[in-house]
Amino acid sequence: MANKPLANENPERGWGQMLPQFLTANVVFENRAVNGRSTKSFIDLKLWDAVYNSLKKGDYVFIQFGHNDGKVTDSTRYTNPHTAYRHNLIRFVTESREKGATPIIFSSITRRNFNEQGVLISTHTDYTLEARLVAQEYKVPFVDMEYYTELLEIKYGPEKSKQLHLHSKAGEIPFFPEGKEDNTHLSVEGATAIAKIAIAELKKSKLDLVQYIKD
Repeated sequence: MANKPLANENPERGWGQMLPQFLTANVVFENRAVNGRSTKSFIDLKLWDAVYNSLKKGDYVFIQFGHNDGKVTDSTRYTNPHTAYRHNLIRFVTESREKGATPIIFSSITRRNFNEQGVLISTHTDYTLEARLVAQEYKVPFVDMEYYTELLEIKYGPEKSKQLHLHSKAGEIPFFPEGKEDNTHLSVEGATAIAKIAIAELKKSKLDLVQYIKD
């Protein structure tokens, strides 16, 4: 979701970075996402404290984690999906509500992870499950971004879906002179498409924020 630098013709975007274009002028969208953070490191680095301290009654808090919580080789980020990850999500929900804000949980967007048979394989598994369970238990609006981005990747197919991400050959894109094969992060096309998915799903909700979405 994070805002990515625009300098030097960087082709990467976060889907949260693309959301403001779909919102009306009378709402402020503050993207507090930080690249590479898990629920654990977001808390440990006091990034959640900064969000919590700024919250006001009537605010909405978009919560999406999971990609980096699964980093089993990094103790500063990894969380057990059924314990620490779950409890961190609950903390974000309960503390948002303490401030009179409305939390919304989004499951992780899928990675472009096709097998040799062209089947898209999930890499998030229990993290998406726990996000859904926390949303159900705490009656939090839930947007299943993994499901809808799976549909997007499958629609594009194993080859064309590279356009949604960062794929280039050496010398093709100045920002990646040696080439790039990144199936997680997003291109402008991918980030925009995923932002549209989020907006479409939010429009289906009965939340007051619908009034701030452009027709």
